[in-house]
Amino acid sequence: MFICWERRCLKALARVDEQCRQWLHSVLGDRVFFDEPMARHTSFRVGGPADAFAIADDVEVIVNLIKGLQQRNLPFWVIGRGTNLLVKDAGIRGVVIVLKKMFGNITVKSDNTVKAMAGTPMSRLCRFALRNGFAGMNFALGIPGTVGGAIITNAGTAIGDMGNVLCEAKFLLPSGEIKKIAKEKLSFSYRQMHWDNKSENQGGSFPVILEAAFSLIPDDPVKLKKEAMKIVKWRKKSQPGRLPSAGCFFKNPDPETSAGQLIDIVGLKGKNYGGAEISQKHANFIVNKNNASAADILGLKEMVQERVWKKFHISLEPEVRIVGD
Repeated sequence: MFICWERRCLKALARVDEQCRQWLHSVLGDRVFFDEPMARHTSFRVGGPADAFAIADDVEVIVNLIKGLQQRNLPFWVIGRGTNLLVKDAGIRGVVIVLKKMFGNITVKSDNTVKAMAGTPMSRLCRFALRNGFAGMNFALGIPGTVGGAIITNAGTAIGDMGNVLCEAKFLLPSGEIKKIAKEKLSFSYRQMHWDNKSENQGGSFPVILEAAFSLIPDDPVKLKKEAMKIVKWRKKSQPGRLPSAGCFFKNPDPETSAGQLIDIVGLKGKNYGGAEISQKHANFIVNKNNASAADILGLKEMVQERVWKKFHISLEPEVRIVGD
């Protein structure tokens, strides 16, 4: 899942030349890789190389790294576990920063708020809530990726989303300042978190989430675990889990209209394009069935959009973030 998709929106962006490579080595040591295939870092298992791939494992590293990238006018992208991301075959120009190593102990405050760092896997947060008897996170069972990415995309299901449980988040602002921001100052909608403070949204960059706190409710652990088992069983029955994918590919057009149902009605369930397939189990999943390329997946995307528009005059919008050249 895309943790915080960010690119410096400047008129003339610098390239990752030899001088930049040397600087990245000086900051990150063996935690930076060059011409790194993004297929290794996305749940789709496709994607061309990133000019540079940087692993940030603590707050100080990411603060210094992003400040340096801004000073050098280098484009950068921030990701988590790559579970809601499709990287094109030509790859990504600039620096990809991965935050999946940024996690520590999940903690509980006296007011029952639960704190987790941005790189914490969602599965780990859900298990913590179940084990400690906190209601509110069961909706997220089976959602892949990290805490930060889930917040940025307002990840959720029919029974809840991240905007419902977030209390506050700690951001690295484009200015370099680290600031806690309450949920009330953020705006959540279907599969989106909006950042509206223009004074802190500089140069087109989006803030990077470093940590989050969730307002959960103490409840009976036995009851919560029974509920969780039902949810997990339903997900396994209704969604493909064996083949690489990025989860639901398209957003539902509205609360009453399922993208998967529309795709099924136009007869595309099971349709293949190269090595990619629209899942026969759930029509809103595109899966990498046989060494698919990003172009194969994009071919199915366009086919779906064209067929659904022709029959229903509904324009399906991808939920998966598509990046690269």
